Amino acid sequence: MRALRGGDEQAFAELVGRLTPSMLAVAAGRVPGRTVAEEVVQETWLAVLTGLDRFEGRSSLRTWVFGILLNIARTRGARERRSVPFSSAFPTDQAGPQAQAGPTVDPGRFHPPGTPWSGHWTAVPQPWELPENALLSHEIRTRLRAALDALPPGQRAVVHLRDVQGLDAAEVCAILDLEPGNQRVLLHRGRARIRQALEDYIHEEPA
Repeated sequence: MRALRGGDEQAFAELVGRLTPSMLAVAAGRVPGRTVAEEVVQETWLAVLTGLDRFEGRSSLRTWVFGILLNIARTRGARERRSVPFSSAFPTDQAGPQAQAGPTVDPGRFHPPGTPWSGHWTAVPQPWELPENALLSHEIRTRLRAALDALPPGQRAVVHLRDVQGLDAAEVCAILDLEPGNQRVLLHRGRARIRQALEDYIHEEPA
């Protein structure tokens, strides 16, 4: 905060670089379309710059920034809903029971009902046996980023905040206005999809 209030441009650039991907993920779950989400993020950073002197430190800087983001997103979302049908403006994984709909793992990986091994794996998941440097490779990081970006908005926002930004469950529930149970479901489903994408990549046949 001292650096930011002192006009340190590098400190501000580092903060922007660290938080913007997660801010986009959160905004995308509150407004229709990536373009609008990007505008919300830009408005947020302007508000942060002009409001630094008013930050009292009652929460972390990160939580304060996301609070500003959500306020702007709510205002912008309400404005957009007046011209876009609500049912098409927001994805179905954002609220209530819809957040829990659908299987976490592809049902095709289990024996179907009515068979002797119904509900059991058709093939046990294979272990990942990669050296540490492979897990840190540029290609795998790119795959992980693509899998994260492909998640439904609600899952993407929760995974970004929990696993990229390192927030705890209570902070994420407060920021996204989620019940603890819904936060857990969205996190579990998001992580499962990312793990599946990485598993598919690891075990895909060589070209």
